[in-house]
Amino acid sequence: METSLHRELKNFYAGEDARTEVRLGKYRIDVVRNEELIEIQHGSLAALRDKVRALTADYDVRVVKPIVVRKTLVKLASRGGKVVERRTSPKRGKLLDVFDELIYWRRVFPHSRLTLEVVLVDMEELRFPGRNRRRRWRRRNEYEVEDQKLVCVHETFSFRLGADLIALLPVGLPVPFHSGHVAAGLGIPRSVGQRIVYCLREMGLLVQVGKERNARLYGHVAPSPTPPPSVKKTRRKRAA
Repeated sequence: METSLHRELKNFYAGEDARTEVRLGKYRIDVVRNEELIEIQHGSLAALRDKVRALTADYDVRVVKPIVVRKTLVKLASRGGKVVERRTSPKRGKLLDVFDELIYWRRVFPHSRLTLEVVLVDMEELRFPGRNRRRRWRRRNEYEVEDQKLVCVHETFSFRLGADLIALLPVGLPVPFHSGHVAAGLGIPRSVGQRIVYCLREMGLLVQVGKERNARLYGHVAPSPTPPPSVKKTRRKRAA
């Protein structure tokens, strides 16, 4: 079932003139705008791999991936019932979380007809006491999601080229560098730095040039330019 979040983002990108829910062969497209196909994907990008590969053979495709910066959990007394509690989830999404998804897209992106647009959003998630269908009893804190609603859009980041992702690496990396340098420069755990480097290597954007003890050393396949015009960073807001 379509969530309010998906529907609101679809309308956000459609504007007044675009078409929505368009049948194209065996696929249904969320938005068609100026001959560009737009897909909103709150779930894993892995689910769109085959669809995107097929569509980019003939069309320009934009995949919109929302990352939740701030989530408000709204507990309901029952499905469609009154609100009994509101609290903010301690988890905070950030732009670099896109590499969690790109692990599954390392054979899909970059592509000349594909744009990946990351949207940083706030949302509300409505939950109600549910019952696990696999069990006759329910855990005390087990809830089902009734809906997810868009609260606001903070910023959008568009990626078309490999250089757009390379531009997310920290400034001043040594030559060569390893994942620890990336992690230190971005202020993130080493494991996240390893994930970023792995994605970029598998996409052919970095190449291993040696080792330092147990750490693999990397260099750029081509010099990293100043972020080109294809990188679009916008700031847009929308009230719920």
